[in-house]
Amino acid sequence: MVGHHIIGVASGAGITAKYAEQGGADFVLALNAGKFRQMGRSSISGFLPFCNSNDMVMEFASREIKPVTHSIPVIFGLNATDPTIDLEYYIERIKSMGFEGINNFPTVGLIDGQYREALEEEGLTYNLEVEAIRIAHEKGLFTVAFVFDEDQTREMLRAGADIICAHLGFTAGGMLGAKKVLSLEAAKHKVKNIFAVCNEIRPDVIKMIYGGPVKTPVDVQYMYSDTDLLGYIGGSSFERIPSEKSITNITRAFKTTGELSEDDLMVKMLEGITKHYDYVQFVKKYVSEHYMQTISFIDLASVLYISRSHLSHLFKTEVGCSFPQYLVQYRVNKAMEIINSENELNLSEVAQLVGYQDYSQFCKMFKKYVGQTPNHYKTGHKHIG
Repeated sequence: MVGHHIIGVASGAGITAKYAEQGGADFVLALNAGKFRQMGRSSISGFLPFCNSNDMVMEFASREIKPVTHSIPVIFGLNATDPTIDLEYYIERIKSMGFEGINNFPTVGLIDGQYREALEEEGLTYNLEVEAIRIAHEKGLFTVAFVFDEDQTREMLRAGADIICAHLGFTAGGMLGAKKVLSLEAAKHKVKNIFAVCNEIRPDVIKMIYGGPVKTPVDVQYMYSDTDLLGYIGGSSFERIPSEKSITNITRAFKTTGELSEDDLMVKMLEGITKHYDYVQFVKKYVSEHYMQTISFIDLASVLYISRSHLSHLFKTEVGCSFPQYLVQYRVNKAMEIINSENELNLSEVAQLVGYQDYSQFCKMFKKYVGQTPNHYKTGHKHIG
């Protein structure tokens, strides 16, 4: 359907699946990584022997996800390399339980090095995932294939995969930074190569992406340009990151002053800075939204497509001081706001909130610009109060 972007949500709990459906998701993937995310753990936990993956997915998906999703299919994340199951029998069981399809996850495609070699020596290879997709396709189930390179793409296409999803790695977490724009370019190059194979063998296959640096609607929009992308599948971007940010930020909002916002800025970074800001205004805006994180002036210059020296000259001419001086002063002012807000944070926590992991460096900069140590400033403020 023209203008319709296909969206899949990898879920680990009924609440995510329920509201993803209400938000317009086209299908839900029940993956073991989603359940671990709901436990407050990383998706990588799904690759360690903490539980039986297929049993875990069967348990929570049949009890939590299937009962609350009514109009969209639920895709079972199948660990095809599990040596204790018969693929033909287990996929028939998945179908009998009412699941509409399968996806190859956990996947050995995310494993490399000596461990990957050891798995392959035991016959636990990506080929088993291809075989699972083939069996499911023959049984009339919908199939979503995670692929990591062109060869795997060819194999999955021949197995009959309905969706080829270029997996870009585990979803990058945390706050945005200027380097992200560059990593999106590398991801797009990989996606183009995979989709070129699709167009060569089966042009009508549904082409989607998952993970890596792609975690916001803005990122997905960026990936649509110059590719045959038809949609996006997200896990952490729908479950972990929104909860992580919302809970963290609302807690900080009650403890400190100000709040974080990054989506608008990222839109401007991807659309082209000069449409919205002059260079110096962009840098000041970036500092106001990212002062808690590490900020690289060189990365900002790269995003603006100008040299570091030229940006430095423009900044000093307009602002009256160098960028490092401006950044330190901004952070110190924020620290003073936090101290003045009568919160119960200790000074080392204040330092981290304004971007200083090294407390001694924070004290040094604070004293340089305020004329006294943070401790003396805090003591004096309490005395005045």
